[in-house]
Amino acid sequence: MNSLHDLDSSIDRWFREDIGEGDHTTFSTIAEDTSGSAKLLVKEAGILAGLAVAKRIFQRFDPEIQLHSLMEDGSAIRPGDLVFRVQGKVHTLLQCERLVLNVMQRMSGIATNTNAYVKLLQGTGTKILDTRKTSPGLRFLEKEAVRLGGGVNHRFGLYDMIMIKDNHIDFAGGIPQAISACRAYLKEHNLDLGMVVETRSLEDVEVVLSLEGVQRIMLDNFSVEQTREAVKLIDHRVETESSGGITRESIRSYAECGVDYISVGALTHQISSLDLSMKADF
Repeated sequence: MNSLHDLDSSIDRWFREDIGEGDHTTFSTIAEDTSGSAKLLVKEAGILAGLAVAKRIFQRFDPEIQLHSLMEDGSAIRPGDLVFRVQGKVHTLLQCERLVLNVMQRMSGIATNTNAYVKLLQGTGTKILDTRKTSPGLRFLEKEAVRLGGGVNHRFGLYDMIMIKDNHIDFAGGIPQAISACRAYLKEHNLDLGMVVETRSLEDVEVVLSLEGVQRIMLDNFSVEQTREAVKLIDHRVETESSGGITRESIRSYAECGVDYISVGALTHQISSLDLSMKADF
């Protein structure tokens, strides 16, 4: 997850978005000095994520709030489970409620979705990767949710890995030209970054294997049979990653070809939030 400073900056921005000049409903119905307790209940089975962020949201709003966790991030949860109890000013509980739920429901939905994919690959040795297909400004939360669900984080952004994709190759004039330019750039700027190259055919794979400096070959939109041939051709000389159009129904077939990774954009951009509820606790 991003640094605490980055998280706090995000939380402050979320408060401004949701609370603005003030929660007039709460201010008008509840006396300012009223104390109370609330609990977070699970209403749908899945994987819990976002609890650590929820704690920080409450603490950022009111350092005197007391939150008692009964579960941990990454735990399997079932309907009826009690995740935490939180005590303090009712004004704090009500103003933080929706933000806490939004974060935990979305993160838990992503963790649950990821875990379903991970289970499909059990016994194959293939790992699930996320992508940059995330909600703007929420990538650090969504990638943390993938990790809690058992997936592996791919690059965080454009700055922490060289990934030569089809458009880079086409604009550069070909795979050799793109790889050569990247190697020269890394040397010039004294950067130590892994290099992944996207391939669109077995011929592309052969070209990449003839060149140096590549850490991983991405097999983009390959059929299962083409993937099997590519993995045999690569023969563990570099890492392999399948990508593009892979569904829950087809993913195990790709994994059984022997690829090291399968990247799935749907981990973060095609998810349903998990059903959680925060209720007054008397």
